[in-house]
Amino acid sequence: MGSKDLRGRENWQNQSGQKGGKAELQFFKVLQDHFEGSDFRIREKPREFKDIYSSVDLDPETLRQIYNPNETWSHGIIPDYAIDNLKTRKTIYTEVKSQDGWVEGKERKAGRGNVHERSNKYFTPGLQKILRDKGGISEEFLPFWVVFQGDIARDPKRVREISLWYEGIERHFLLWHDSTNPTQLLNHFDNYIAPILE
Repeated sequence: MGSKDLRGRENWQNQSGQKGGKAELQFFKVLQDHFEGSDFRIREKPREFKDIYSSVDLDPETLRQIYNPNETWSHGIIPDYAIDNLKTRKTIYTEVKSQDGWVEGKERKAGRGNVHERSNKYFTPGLQKILRDKGGISEEFLPFWVVFQGDIARDPKRVREISLWYEGIERHFLLWHDSTNPTQLLNHFDNYIAPILE
């Protein structure tokens, strides 16, 4: 990839990050208002997993074969949000993923990007165990919820990918098609996520 291509990619990533930040704030505000006077609260950027990778114990042979610096560092994940039930002390960790998409009036290439793929780390057994243990979520459910917002929630390619990945566990994702209307988000939370936290 040439320097011109890299510059264009950097600009695309900056724009994507700005759109993602707006989507997250919109999600947060809607749920924060919805939770007022209830047992639920929403926390931004929960830091309870910020060191989970750096604290992984490796076997001696693996340690012998890798670089081992003489310094400490933090390496983990910080989900976008944590939704807590203060009464039951259960928590579900939440990601809000916003991305451009192939919709009316746009070319197919508008759907480039892999924000939906990056959310798949939550399907890994190790992360699920850690999130489940910390959040008090039973084996019956996943310990996370992903909300896809913006054009990605209407892109015919991305919607099919996401729908296949979550087949049989549809309560754990939402394609928030019209993020100017909170009804779809609130209905999904009340019907599918709140019961996990009871």
